[in-house]
Amino acid sequence: MKLLTQEQIDRLARNGRANAERIEDDGNTHDFEPVVKLFLPDGAATWLLTETDPEDADIAFGLCDLGMGSPELGTVRLSELASVRGRLGLAVERDLHFTPTGRLSSYADKARKAGRIVA
Repeated sequence: MKLLTQEQIDRLARNGRANAERIEDDGNTHDFEPVVKLFLPDGAATWLLTETDPEDADIAFGLCDLGMGSPELGTVRLSELASVRGRLGLAVERDLHFTPTGRLSSYADKARKAGRIVA
């Protein structure tokens, strides 16, 4: 399975362009809903991604949880995620059943309290 669908790639790029324009305009950012949830099936890592960098589509922004009890907002390289393997050799997968229920900031607040992404 491909890590991202073309629709997700396009939406991540649109969100990235919208945030770049807004930052240039007034210094703020949009609080988007996650576009995709990725996870490591044989590990505790999870990523909720909202956008990609307009200048480097390999860099995605979102809520990153490596399973160590301290999820944080940040960036990740999609090419690195595609190469990650868990302890049983399984690759990162896309959650086919994920439907966002809020903005990234609400997921981040819940994750900080729980010590993990609660999606």
